Formats: sequence, C-alpha cells, structure tokens
Amino acid sequence: MRQDDWTGYARSVLRIVVGLTFSLHGFQKLFGMFGGMGGHGATAHMWSQFWVAGVLEALGGVLLILGLFTRPVAFLLCGEMAVAYFGTHFPRGFAPIQNGGELAVLYCFVFLYLAAAGGGPIGLDRAARRK
Repeated sequence: MRQDDWTGYARSVLRIVVGLTFSLHGFQKLFGMFGGMGGHGATAHMWSQFWVAGVLEALGGVLLILGLFTRPVAFLLCGEMAVAYFGTHFPRGFAPIQNGGELAVLYCFVFLYLAAAGGGPIGLDRAARRK
C-alpha cells in the first residue's frame, strides 16, 4: 500500500476522534456528565443558547463518529464554533490564547477541513454510496 493510500484512513480516524471529543461537550451541557457545566453537574436550560449548542455538539459529534452526513454536519458545526468564538471568546481579547478560545478555533478549522475533504473511507456515508 502506498503512503498516499493512508491519508483517507487518517482522515476517518481524525473524524472519529474529533466527533467523540466534541460529543462529550454536548453530553456535558445536556446531561451534566463529566462534571456538567461549571464542574458542578449543572445542565443547560432547554431552548437556551447553551442547550442548542449542546444538542448540536452531542448529535453532531455522534453523526461524525458514524460518518453520516459528514460534510453538511461538519459545515454546521464549523459555523457553531465560529459563533462561539466571536460571541463568547473574542470580546475578551484578540488572541485565542488570551481569550480561552483555542479549542473553538481548532474545532472550527477541523470541521471546515472535514466539510471540504469529506470524512474518509470509514463511515456510513461511504457505505451508503456503495449501495
């Protein structure tokens, strides 16, 4: 197998790991898992901005893990992270290292990459195309 043949599989692994870690943020907001919001088991109030973010993170993360609707989901999540960065972090300072927005920026650009490049050969999107 040529080295170039591994890039798609690496992209699939990236998608799965990012989907898993991102979904945990949603589970934290929605269900109070992993200490919940603020580390005290708190959850987001239904229909609040944090609740909507939690739904996007949990559902979007699970869809990314499965590799289902990868491109549109990644594009939507890229937008969510841009809104999170500019709405929450950017007002605290310009640089992500100053304003605590490194994770939002990183997720935003990984999702942008997945929206453009696709989720790789491992996933339900690929299986659905084969049929």
